[in-house]
Amino acid sequence: MIFSATDLEGVIAIDLERQHDNRGYFARTMCRGELASQGLVVDYAQDSTSFNRIRGTLRGMHYQKAPFTETKIVRCVQGAVYDVLVDMRPDSKTYLAWQSFELSAGNGRALYIPEGVAQGFQTLADTTVVHYRISVPYAAHAAAGIRYDDPLIAIVWPEPVAVISEKDASWPDLERYGERRPLRAVLTEQETRNA
Repeated sequence: MIFSATDLEGVIAIDLERQHDNRGYFARTMCRGELASQGLVVDYAQDSTSFNRIRGTLRGMHYQKAPFTETKIVRCVQGAVYDVLVDMRPDSKTYLAWQSFELSAGNGRALYIPEGVAQGFQTLADTTVVHYRISVPYAAHAAAGIRYDDPLIAIVWPEPVAVISEKDASWPDLERYGERRPLRAVLTEQETRNA
């Protein structure tokens, strides 16, 4: 497993360390010892899977309120997604900044998402499957979210939204919570490569 810091405080990209041979490759996707050596959460209470039929499907932006906050490891195991994280931790130096990542079955990349960071994605292919490893059992009453098009955050999505749940389309604006300072996004990976 290859761990890389991102521009959001505490968010780690985890890439596969592939052992190739004539059959293909073998790679470790989870290792308590390696996570512990990086100071990351090692105990997870549940795994979940999201199946998405149509390209352009948008899920998010989701996080859990205290004391039911979650640490997650998210990986796309079929198809591809444009995954977006928004730092919702008021004490973080990257508070309210966002960063995007392409996760795909091809690149095998996962994201380690600490407590207090909202996550969502848009599918870049039909029949896309996303796997989540979550540190605590889901608490429905603690679910919170940011609307995907909240003007304060101003996430740039790669495609028009083809499918979104009514709940995800209806999260209130962050300004409702008193946030009014202007924000800028952390550079996306693509923008960083093109800079």
